[in-house]
Amino acid sequence: MIELDNAGYSYGGAEIFSALDLSLAPGSFHFLTGPSGAGKTTLLKLCYGELIATGGQVRLFGQDARALGRDQVAQMRRRIGVVHQDCQFLDHLSVAENIALPLTVSNRAAHPNDVTDLLGWVGLTRQANQRPPELSGGERQRAALARAVIMSPDVILADEPTGNVDWEMSQRLLSLLVELNKMGKTVLIATHDLSLIRTAKSQISARVLRLKDRKLQLAGADL
Repeated sequence: MIELDNAGYSYGGAEIFSALDLSLAPGSFHFLTGPSGAGKTTLLKLCYGELIATGGQVRLFGQDARALGRDQVAQMRRRIGVVHQDCQFLDHLSVAENIALPLTVSNRAAHPNDVTDLLGWVGLTRQANQRPPELSGGERQRAALARAVIMSPDVILADEPTGNVDWEMSQRLLSLLVELNKMGKTVLIATHDLSLIRTAKSQISARVLRLKDRKLQLAGADL
């Protein structure tokens, strides 16, 4: 579905990483870990076409990302749900309206039941008419996940989704992502939280990757 072949990325003359090989197969679950500044967010951006590799090749659903036009990238992103680290919302819209926004942008009508069901799935039914500033950190993360899956994407990419929440909430978010994976979605989570990885590996078959010293490698069994 998403493949990196000898991919690299440099910025301002500095090489962030190089010679990366990665394949996100249908229904697979991956964790991406590594020290701060290693390039985890950059790697995720290559996976959804926000950045173009400066070396090697990135293929999104069989197509060379470098050859895609603007409209083609927009179409491709409908198949990829992204949970950003900063969880940006439009504060003048309600939580329900923010979650439905990807449908609005793509000129698809949001069926009220779809949004209601999704709010229930992430446990935000009571917060549907609140504004984003009224939400807690955990509620914002769950709203971000709901927004990422409203288009029923094939792939979910999450950048430090549990970085600003407590352990109980991180477990709740993980359970939602595991549930998506069991529904056949491909999941890639960038995280520093090794306890979260250990918990996930006790529930599902997850591949753990470490980005370090500009290279991508399988993490050890000690995780």
